[in-house]
Amino acid sequence: MLRIAFAQVNLIKSNRLQFLNLSSTMSRQNRGMVQSFHEPLLPFATPPQGDDDEATPAVLGGRLPSYIADHRQRLRDRFMQGGGPAMPDYELLELVLFRAIPRQDVKPLARLLLDTFGDFNRVITASVPRLALIKGAGPAVILELKLVEAAAQRMMRARVIGKPVLTSWDALLDYCHTTMAHGEIEQFRVLFLDRKNMLIADEAQARGTVDHVPVYPREVVKRALELNASALILVHNHPSGDPTPSDADLTMTQQIKDACDALGLTLHDHLIIGKSKELSFRASGYL
Repeated sequence: MLRIAFAQVNLIKSNRLQFLNLSSTMSRQNRGMVQSFHEPLLPFATPPQGDDDEATPAVLGGRLPSYIADHRQRLRDRFMQGGGPAMPDYELLELVLFRAIPRQDVKPLARLLLDTFGDFNRVITASVPRLALIKGAGPAVILELKLVEAAAQRMMRARVIGKPVLTSWDALLDYCHTTMAHGEIEQFRVLFLDRKNMLIADEAQARGTVDHVPVYPREVVKRALELNASALILVHNHPSGDPTPSDADLTMTQQIKDACDALGLTLHDHLIIGKSKELSFRASGYL
């Protein structure tokens, strides 16, 4: 009987040991399965290269590589110490692009933009459709560039609005160049002045093509009367960069002058804005 009892005890121990071994094996397998669920999922398809928006980080969830972070900090330090004049165009453009592209090297895009448009000013003032054609210039990049352009125009406008224009002529020319010198199509603007030659309004009257803009003298003088203006300065740009007036420019200017004379308004000047210089009708003897 004792032998049978010992045999039963040994059988129970053996079964218990097998059960424990099986439980341990299953536990390890379960841990492996749990670990596998925490591994990152592989994408179903590899995204096309070069089509990502600029805000997509180069290393998802990672920090900027030290060489990029150090480069950015060096540019910021140089700008704070020496300002814009101490920096070439491509470095100033990089600083603008930092906010739009937080986790990638922006130097290649800055170089591409400058190679395409020529200089910093032309990049900032390039049209949205043309900027959108540049690889890497997504909505965030275009927004930053257009914000810089808008800020520059507003600063220049603040120097002339509400001030005597004829005694702030250089500031007026700076404003006209900032707003119009790099336009890709012709734009016609009218500066309306009061009796003290203070600028009371600056309005774009028409936009045209690369070499023509339709202007209606009656609409110009009508708007002057609505604003109770006493004098006008006409401004339009030549996208070609050459401010030499065309025959159409001369004819249109004379028509507006005749309409102003008939209503007691004064036409002070007509400025044609080129890429790097301007032409004054009055200084050139056309008025």
